[in-house]
Amino acid sequence: MSTISDEIPRASEPAAVRAWVEGRTVFVELHDGRILGFPADRFRILKQATNEQLAEVRVELNGYALRWDTLDEDLTVPGIAAGRFQLPLS
Repeated sequence: MSTISDEIPRASEPAAVRAWVEGRTVFVELHDGRILGFPADRFRILKQATNEQLAEVRVELNGYALRWDTLDEDLTVPGIAAGRFQLPLS
């Protein structure tokens, strides 16, 4: 007897190798070479940040999180890749 599964094997979750900010857009380069960008204003705390505070982004937790120490803000890279934002587009 053989079994066929409709389930597609899940790839590993996206992880960042670097992050940077240009203007009010945060960019993340993923381990697979993709580059994602999102408006900082889609997140409550980042929306209120100065450009200098936004530029302080760091990649943490083996690439699975972005961190802003001065803002005490963390975002997950898989959440960003999935398009999970707090605020709607203005």
